[in-house]
Amino acid sequence: MTPPTLDRSRGLHVPQGELLSSRVVTDLGVSLRRALEEALTGYVLLEPQETLLLDGDVHGVLTLEDGVPTLVYDVAADERGSRALARLADPGPYRVERYATDPEAISSLHGADGADAFRVPPGAPAEQLARDADLAGATRRQAPDVGESDGKADPLESFLADEERVAAIQEEARAEAKRRADEWGFTEEFADDR
Repeated sequence: MTPPTLDRSRGLHVPQGELLSSRVVTDLGVSLRRALEEALTGYVLLEPQETLLLDGDVHGVLTLEDGVPTLVYDVAADERGSRALARLADPGPYRVERYATDPEAISSLHGADGADAFRVPPGAPAEQLARDADLAGATRRQAPDVGESDGKADPLESFLADEERVAAIQEEARAEAKRRADEWGFTEEFADDR
Protein backbone atom coordinates (compact mmCIF):
# COMPACT_ATOMS: atom_id res chain seq x y z
CA MET A 1 0.00 0.00 0.00
CA THR A 2 1.32 3.45 -0.94
CA PRO A 3 1.36 5.81 2.07
CA PRO A 4 -0.56 9.10 1.83
CA THR A 5 1.46 11.98 0.41
CA LEU A 6 1.65 15.72 0.88
CA ASP A 7 0.14 17.40 -2.17
CA ARG A 8 2.85 20.08 -2.05
CA SER A 9 5.57 17.45 -2.45
CA ARG A 10 5.24 16.59 -6.12
CA GLY A 11 8.74 15.20 -6.43
CA LEU A 12 9.10 13.64 -2.98
CA HIS A 13 6.19 11.56 -1.75
CA VAL A 14 6.37 12.11 2.01
CA PRO A 15 4.22 9.88 4.25
CA GLN A 16 1.42 11.74 6.03
CA GLY A 17 2.56 12.69 9.51
CA GLU A 18 1.27 13.96 12.84
CA LEU A 19 1.82 17.69 13.33
CA LEU A 20 3.93 18.24 16.44
CA SER A 21 4.47 22.00 16.21
CA SER A 22 4.13 24.97 13.89
CA ARG A 23 5.92 28.23 14.60
CA VAL A 24 8.09 30.99 13.23
CA VAL A 25 11.68 30.87 14.51
CA THR A 26 14.59 33.25 14.12
CA ASP A 27 17.20 30.52 14.70
CA LEU A 28 16.61 27.36 12.70
CA GLY A 29 19.37 25.66 14.69
CA VAL A 30 17.03 25.43 17.69
CA SER A 31 14.52 23.41 15.66
CA LEU A 32 17.21 21.16 14.16
CA ARG A 33 18.81 20.57 17.56
CA ARG A 34 15.44 19.73 19.11
CA ALA A 35 14.74 17.22 16.33
CA LEU A 36 18.15 15.65 16.92
CA GLU A 37 17.75 15.48 20.70
CA GLU A 38 14.26 13.98 20.37
CA ALA A 39 15.46 11.57 17.63
CA LEU A 40 12.51 12.74 15.52
CA THR A 41 11.55 10.44 12.67
CA GLY A 42 9.42 12.36 10.20
CA TYR A 43 9.88 15.59 8.35
CA VAL A 44 10.03 19.35 8.68
CA LEU A 45 8.33 21.82 6.34
CA LEU A 46 10.31 25.05 5.98
CA GLU A 47 9.37 28.46 4.62
CA PRO A 48 12.35 30.84 4.69
CA GLN A 49 12.29 34.62 5.01
CA GLU A 50 12.04 35.03 1.24
CA THR A 51 8.61 33.37 1.35
CA LEU A 52 7.46 34.72 4.71
CA LEU A 53 8.31 38.38 4.16
CA LEU A 54 9.14 38.95 0.50
CA ASP A 55 6.40 37.10 -1.40
CA GLY A 56 8.87 34.40 -2.47
CA ASP A 57 7.94 30.87 -3.39
CA VAL A 58 10.44 28.67 -1.54
CA HIS A 59 8.89 25.77 0.36
CA GLY A 60 11.22 23.07 1.65
CA VAL A 61 10.75 19.55 2.94
CA LEU A 62 13.49 18.05 5.11
CA THR A 63 13.09 14.39 6.14
CA LEU A 64 14.64 13.05 9.33
CA GLU A 65 15.38 9.60 10.67
CA ASP A 66 16.19 9.45 14.39
CA GLY A 67 16.76 13.22 14.24
CA VAL A 68 19.27 13.04 11.38
CA PRO A 69 18.41 15.06 8.23
CA THR A 70 18.44 12.84 5.16
CA LEU A 71 16.48 14.13 2.16
CA VAL A 72 15.80 17.73 1.11
CA TYR A 73 13.35 19.02 -1.49
CA ASP A 74 12.34 22.54 -2.56
CA VAL A 75 8.76 22.05 -3.70
CA ALA A 76 8.33 25.26 -5.71
CA ALA A 77 11.50 24.97 -7.79
CA ASP A 78 11.59 21.14 -7.89
CA GLU A 79 15.18 21.29 -6.62
CA ARG A 80 16.63 18.31 -4.80
CA GLY A 81 19.43 17.57 -2.36
CA SER A 82 22.21 20.15 -2.04
CA ARG A 83 20.63 22.47 -4.62
CA ALA A 84 17.40 22.52 -2.60
CA LEU A 85 19.41 23.21 0.55
CA ALA A 86 21.10 26.17 -1.16
CA ARG A 87 17.69 27.64 -2.08
CA LEU A 88 16.49 27.26 1.52
CA ALA A 89 19.57 28.96 3.00
CA ASP A 90 18.39 32.24 4.49
CA PRO A 91 19.26 34.35 7.54
CA GLY A 92 15.75 33.79 8.90
CA PRO A 93 13.15 33.91 10.19
CA TYR A 94 11.68 30.57 9.10
CA ARG A 95 8.22 29.09 9.48
CA VAL A 96 8.83 25.55 10.75
CA GLU A 97 6.26 22.74 10.91
CA ARG A 98 7.48 19.49 12.52
CA TYR A 99 5.76 16.18 11.74
CA ALA A 100 6.28 12.69 13.18
CA THR A 101 5.65 9.73 10.88
CA ASP A 102 5.74 5.96 10.94
CA PRO A 103 9.43 4.95 11.13
CA GLU A 104 9.01 2.17 8.56
CA ALA A 105 7.48 4.59 6.04
CA ILE A 106 10.38 7.06 6.40
CA SER A 107 12.96 4.28 6.25
CA SER A 108 11.29 2.96 3.10
CA LEU A 109 11.29 6.45 1.60
CA HIS A 110 15.00 6.90 2.34
CA GLY A 111 15.78 3.57 0.67
CA ALA A 112 13.54 4.08 -2.35
CA ASP A 113 14.78 4.20 -5.94
CA GLY A 114 15.70 7.77 -6.81
CA ALA A 115 16.12 8.90 -3.19
CA ASP A 116 19.83 9.60 -3.70
CA ALA A 117 18.95 12.65 -5.81
CA PHE A 118 17.38 14.20 -2.67
CA ARG A 119 20.05 13.04 -0.19
CA VAL A 120 22.32 15.46 1.70
CA PRO A 121 25.22 14.81 4.10
CA PRO A 122 23.87 14.57 7.68
CA GLY A 123 25.55 17.76 8.93
CA ALA A 124 24.78 19.88 5.87
CA PRO A 125 21.44 21.39 7.03
CA ALA A 126 23.00 22.50 10.35
CA GLU A 127 25.98 24.02 8.52
CA GLN A 128 24.12 25.66 5.67
CA LEU A 129 20.75 26.60 7.18
CA ALA A 130 21.71 27.23 10.82
CA ARG A 131 25.46 27.99 10.41
CA ASP A 132 26.06 25.84 13.50
CA ALA A 133 29.26 23.76 13.27
CA ASP A 134 28.74 22.16 16.70
CA LEU A 135 25.26 20.98 15.74
CA ALA A 136 26.59 19.69 12.42
CA GLY A 137 29.22 17.64 14.26
CA ALA A 138 26.65 16.25 16.71
CA THR A 139 24.40 15.31 13.80
CA ARG A 140 27.22 13.50 12.01
CA ARG A 141 28.05 11.56 15.16
CA GLN A 142 24.41 10.49 15.57
CA ALA A 143 24.08 9.45 11.90
CA PRO A 144 24.32 5.69 11.34
CA ASP A 145 27.39 4.43 9.46
CA VAL A 146 28.64 7.97 8.80
CA GLY A 147 31.82 9.36 10.33
CA GLU A 148 33.05 12.91 10.47
CA SER A 149 33.90 12.71 6.77
CA ASP A 150 31.08 11.30 4.67
CA GLY A 151 33.03 11.48 1.40
CA LYS A 152 30.71 13.99 -0.22
CA ALA A 153 31.49 17.52 -1.26
CA ASP A 154 30.75 20.19 1.32
CA PRO A 155 27.40 21.72 0.30
CA LEU A 156 28.40 25.26 1.28
CA GLU A 157 31.58 25.04 -0.80
CA SER A 158 29.57 23.58 -3.69
CA PHE A 159 27.06 26.41 -3.40
CA LEU A 160 29.72 29.13 -3.30
CA ALA A 161 31.49 27.50 -6.26
CA ASP A 162 28.28 27.77 -8.29
CA GLU A 163 28.99 31.31 -9.50
CA GLU A 164 25.87 31.42 -11.67
CA ARG A 165 23.63 30.59 -8.68
CA VAL A 166 25.34 33.16 -6.45
CA ALA A 167 25.07 35.80 -9.20
CA ALA A 168 21.39 34.95 -9.71
CA ILE A 169 20.66 35.35 -5.99
CA GLN A 170 22.49 38.69 -5.93
CA GLU A 171 20.56 39.89 -8.98
CA GLU A 172 17.24 38.77 -7.42
CA ALA A 173 18.12 40.64 -4.22
CA ARG A 174 19.00 43.81 -6.17
CA ALA A 175 15.77 43.63 -8.16
CA GLU A 176 13.72 43.11 -4.99
CA ALA A 177 15.48 46.01 -3.23
CA LYS A 178 14.86 48.28 -6.24
CA ARG A 179 11.20 47.25 -6.39
CA ARG A 180 10.78 47.95 -2.65
CA ALA A 181 12.59 51.29 -2.94
CA ASP A 182 10.28 52.33 -5.78
CA GLU A 183 7.27 51.16 -3.80
CA TRP A 184 8.32 53.14 -0.71
CA GLY A 185 9.32 56.26 -2.62
CA PHE A 186 13.09 55.97 -2.09
CA THR A 187 13.90 56.08 -5.80
CA GLU A 188 16.50 58.87 -5.55
CA GLU A 189 18.21 57.37 -2.52
CA PHE A 190 18.42 54.03 -4.28
CA ALA A 191 19.81 55.43 -7.55
CA ASP A 192 22.72 53.41 -8.88
CA ASP A 193 25.73 55.76 -8.80
CA ARG A 194 28.28 53.30 -10.23
